[in-house]
Amino acid sequence: MNARNRLRRNVFLGFITALTLSLFPSAAPPLAAQTSNLTTPEQALGFELGADYHMASYAQLEAWWKKLADESPRMKLVPIGQTVEKRTQYMAVISSPENLAKADHYRDIVERLTRAQDLTEEQARELASEGKAVIWIDGGLHATETVGSQQLMELVWQMVSGNDAETKRFLDDVILLAVQCNPDGQDIVANWYMRRQDEKARTMEDLPVLYHHYVGHDNNRDFFMSNMPETTNMNRVMFREWYPQIIYNHHQPGFGQTGGVVFTPPFRDPFNYHFDPLVPLQIEQVGAAMNARLVSRGMPGSGQRSFSNYSTWWNGGLRTVAYFHNAVGLLTEIIGSPTPVELPFVAQWQLPQSDLPDPVAPQTWHYRQSIDYEMQLNRAVLDYASKNRETLLFDMWRKGMNQIERGSRDSWTTTPDRIAAAEKAAGDRHGMRVRSGFALPTDLYESVLHDPAHRDPRGYVIPADQSDFGTATKFVNALIKAGVEVQRATASFQVAGKTYPAGSFVVKTDQAYGPHVLDMFEPQDHPNDFQYPGGPPIPPYDMTGWTLAMQMGVDF
Repeated sequence: MNARNRLRRNVFLGFITALTLSLFPSAAPPLAAQTSNLTTPEQALGFELGADYHMASYAQLEAWWKKLADESPRMKLVPIGQTVEKRTQYMAVISSPENLAKADHYRDIVERLTRAQDLTEEQARELASEGKAVIWIDGGLHATETVGSQQLMELVWQMVSGNDAETKRFLDDVILLAVQCNPDGQDIVANWYMRRQDEKARTMEDLPVLYHHYVGHDNNRDFFMSNMPETTNMNRVMFREWYPQIIYNHHQPGFGQTGGVVFTPPFRDPFNYHFDPLVPLQIEQVGAAMNARLVSRGMPGSGQRSFSNYSTWWNGGLRTVAYFHNAVGLLTEIIGSPTPVELPFVAQWQLPQSDLPDPVAPQTWHYRQSIDYEMQLNRAVLDYASKNRETLLFDMWRKGMNQIERGSRDSWTTTPDRIAAAEKAAGDRHGMRVRSGFALPTDLYESVLHDPAHRDPRGYVIPADQSDFGTATKFVNALIKAGVEVQRATASFQVAGKTYPAGSFVVKTDQAYGPHVLDMFEPQDHPNDFQYPGGPPIPPYDMTGWTLAMQMGVDF
């Protein structure tokens, strides 16, 4: 029996609560959309979404969404797990009634395209032609950033109630996953803000508890580890069940320039060297569509790239973990509060630039304005997905196949230290001067950048006989929660002349989520990023190193 036959694929170690395989096992036949008898926001909440000095709680969201799911054939409400404080975390699945009746079929299509195994290009194109784009839009992760949860409620309302041609096209072409990321936090913050009868006295200040019971704001640092139940729920939906092509994560505010009110993609460099090069290109495309939609509708104040320091380097955030799974991860950071705020006049930020083409005027800014901006950004994403449905789906296969092929042969990741090694090896052998340096001898491309000693691994063995196999198992669970395929040996086996015992884990890189595998085992090599040669560094957005296997002390 060969080594492959002694390995059992897709090991599950008991961390995921069993869920029914079918989303809607008793789905009703398609119905004509009826939107005239829907419960409106004001009926459900007692106020309009975005009204000054008002914020809806998660309890209100849950009660309203349950009514809408009963009233509208466009929406199914799916529980995805429990929160830390034992609330049920819900996801609204929204599409045309015809699409929802075939939800399992469309989910199977996106899974096959994303995993990319055993599919020819012709088969992938056929599936992409038949499938529906799956788009994740969330809100409320950082609960004191209150626009996120409120805009999500407005988005669901617009999708189930709208009868305009654009909304109907979205429903025909797209399956929307609308997810409240932090139900506990929404209740904590909303109840605190709304505790006073005097509207003008309401404030977010002095919140007495963390808005996530254990990790507070760092619930957006958990997506490569899945320590928290909410993270586990969401990673399962994204990378084991629904495989969205675009993951849009709403935040605020994250920047101090007063000529702008919202940061939108695309992001500044560096991007991580492990993920597929199609990913940053697609972020550029979707980001351009988002910015253009705001400007075309007379909604100024959107900034991008250098407008803030957000990059695509690290692996721990909700939108950044998407990149290592071949998906388009989006982040917006918008100003806004239930309490109106004043935008001051800062002269230098009124001068247009490529990253802030249309500065916003000083004014009193109201909550509803933020929600209106978020709706146009959401609709820009849905519009892009609708018009580029087949391309998005096919490119998921292409990116997945790229990673399978990369892990099946010798491959190398070019990192700053390898560039430095090539320059050092060149010594005085410099050629002609080019833009920012000198041409090096061509032979160094192979001998240094493709040095066999620095080849990317084909896979990793985690031996069962190491001293702390329990921690190693926790590490493997974190990989599986993020959708990585893991094998476990049913008998002893040999690799490169070394024998490993039965029960050892094998994590191969010839899989669609190969970038995530490499990023969890290999040390990161963040580039020197200076404002100018010899100048101060440009601060990175977040962590620059996080090799989980090393952090957990796993022998591999």
